[in-house]
Amino acid sequence: MKRKEEYIALDAQMFHFDLWINQSNPEELKTEIALILEKSKFTIVNFIEHHFPIKGYTAVWLLAESHLAIHTFPDSKKTYLQISSCNKDKLQKLTTLLQ
Repeated sequence: MKRKEEYIALDAQMFHFDLWINQSNPEELKTEIALILEKSKFTIVNFIEHHFPIKGYTAVWLLAESHLAIHTFPDSKKTYLQISSCNKDKLQKLTTLLQ
């Protein structure tokens, strides 16, 4: 769900978080991550995904506050998630929801 962008002046800082998830189903991941982004009050500006031939999936949520990307490794039943954000409070809420 896309939310309306609002301008908020922030210091020039970036905060990062990465996590391995024991799940690699693209549809479930897409739904769960979009919900977590929404609950964390991130503003989704755009979304792009790519299903690789045979197996593998990558998705990127472009956020008003930066971006979140996932890369699946189906043979290991794992997904690597990484997020960069200029909004520390929203990132902390997201990391709490993920853990």
